[in-house]
Amino acid sequence: MLSNKGKYGLKAMTHLVGVTQPMLADDIAKDNAIPRKFLDVILMELKRAGLVSGKKGRGGGYMLARPADRITVGQVIRILEGSFAPIGCTSRTAYVPCHDCPDEAACRIRDLMMDVRDQMAMVLDNTTIQALAARQTRAQREF
Repeated sequence: MLSNKGKYGLKAMTHLVGVTQPMLADDIAKDNAIPRKFLDVILMELKRAGLVSGKKGRGGGYMLARPADRITVGQVIRILEGSFAPIGCTSRTAYVPCHDCPDEAACRIRDLMMDVRDQMAMVLDNTTIQALAARQTRAQREF
């Protein structure tokens, strides 16, 4: 499940799509109903990972560090949330064996959850921040 950290990170990233001047964290927070201190932590993680750039002082703020069509939703979520794996034994980066499973290779649940992980990764890794910013909600599309 996507936590608020991941959700707020995606909101902030899509907010920065098309921005040509650095944007203050205060403005991003207000426009997206994100707690400011939490946004600061998120933006620092995204900056460390090279997805946003930050400038201090007059005229400072945040911008995307590379074009929005070259940043995927999957990248943002992995930075902020870690693995997509629904259970630890299906993670490629943070594997944790199930202590109640005597034969991982024969586990039907693990097999299904690996499919879930792979399908989720496919969707998220093939959706750019630019495409996410351009999406309309289902309710808007119906009118």
